[in-house]
Amino acid sequence: MTIIIADFKFRGTLNLLMLTIYHNPRCKKSRAGLQYATEKNMEFQVREYLKDPLTEAELTALVMKLHIKPAELIRTQEEVYKKELKGLHLNDEEWIKVMVENPKLIRRPIVEGKYKAVVGDPPENIDRL
Repeated sequence: MTIIIADFKFRGTLNLLMLTIYHNPRCKKSRAGLQYATEKNMEFQVREYLKDPLTEAELTALVMKLHIKPAELIRTQEEVYKKELKGLHLNDEEWIKVMVENPKLIRRPIVEGKYKAVVGDPPENIDRL
């Protein structure tokens, strides 16, 4: 009896390892995550989400990849949170809308792979991808 296992040759590039880093260049933690990924020679693209904002659908998908509730992605030290949102009990969809309208509230950096994402604070979290 002979068992043949596929003889597979791949030509071209495989983008399974391409990461997207959602980055704010003015944020120290975001810059540290970007530097960490660079030093580890990771293949990534950068999306400055303050200049190129996320849609509700994109942010919802990202939260799912993070395996957290949207409220866990909120930066509670931001003024808009302290003045307008602190103490509010919003549902997941409402938190998504708040972050889309106020992208500074989104924790950073977020590093997204094909099936999973992590918040890169501390930067070593990126290794989980």
